[in-house]
Amino acid sequence: MGPLLLVLLLALILFGAGFALKILWWVAVIVLVVWLLGFVVRSTNSSGGRGRWYRW
Repeated sequence: MGPLLLVLLLALILFGAGFALKILWWVAVIVLVVWLLGFVVRSTNSSGGRGRWYRW
């Protein structure tokens, strides 16, 4: 009974980690797209010569 519970626990942990990593990949892709769109929009619509939309 003990090894069966350990295998089930390991399967749940790996499933949860895979699900979380997939969500993190989607979040990273969305952030990258938003950053690129903001960079392109500000560089084509810059007034005063500053094309950066971030402060650093």
